[in-house]
Amino acid sequence: MSDLGTTLRTWRDRMSPAAAGLPSRRARRAAGLRREELAELAGVSVDYVVRLEQGRATTPSVQVASALARALHLSDEERDHLYRLAGLAPPGAEQISRHIQPGMQRVLLRLGDTATAVFAADWQMLWWNRGWAALLGDPSATPHALRNFARDTFPAETLGQGPQLAHWPVTAFDGGASDAAVVSDLRRASGRYPRDRQLAALIRSLRTTNKRFADLWAAGEVSPHREGRKVVEHPAVGPVTVDCDVLIDADTDLKIVAMTAAPDTEDESKFRLALLSGVHAPARKTSAH
Repeated sequence: MSDLGTTLRTWRDRMSPAAAGLPSRRARRAAGLRREELAELAGVSVDYVVRLEQGRATTPSVQVASALARALHLSDEERDHLYRLAGLAPPGAEQISRHIQPGMQRVLLRLGDTATAVFAADWQMLWWNRGWAALLGDPSATPHALRNFARDTFPAETLGQGPQLAHWPVTAFDGGASDAAVVSDLRRASGRYPRDRQLAALIRSLRTTNKRFADLWAAGEVSPHREGRKVVEHPAVGPVTVDCDVLIDADTDLKIVAMTAAPDTEDESKFRLALLSGVHAPARKTSAH
């Protein structure tokens, strides 16, 4: 068994299902996660987890290593160690962080009455909870490259592609202001992470495939994305008006997007019904192998 495999097994054994946000089951032989559970949380196949732990796979991609680090709630130092064991260069200060710290993970798991997702500075989706999947549809079927809110907001016009992160219509009250905020936010990120290749490629792609994005980018506005109000056309409960708040971590620029309904309203009742009727798919699916 390789050092990578041994270390992954150690981290898996120390991770409790409760800490990972999984429902508790009475009959368990071990206190840690099962391989099947780690695979589900990281969005990889069970066979691949087995091969990693047995040393038959030793070079996971950056995407997979990042997903494993998030699923195992690794600290920054542990994440960097995982990268090195996999023969990868740890993310540098000039690269967009895609790692969710254990403390933030614990806070997220306590937001059971909200529809919550976490995005990186380039609006790449990293994590979502069951509430998000129930209100907007489960993103796990969407290819990883398309789980980006900026791409969703400004799809390639020649492809005629619709939104990928919401399975049914979502309308913003503020109209074009929300679109402008996404562009402005990406410009701000480009100034902070000028050497991040993934961000540069995203902006290049959006400027050449979507005229509205190109026009807004040319305007040169710089500001972070802020809260808004949206209407979700939920297929089971009908239209639900929700407030969408964006909380930004100052150190990593990770964005926590939380959707809630105003208390003691019909929308709150519909929101709760949506959470009950939705597809309660596992959270944190971020990659596939």
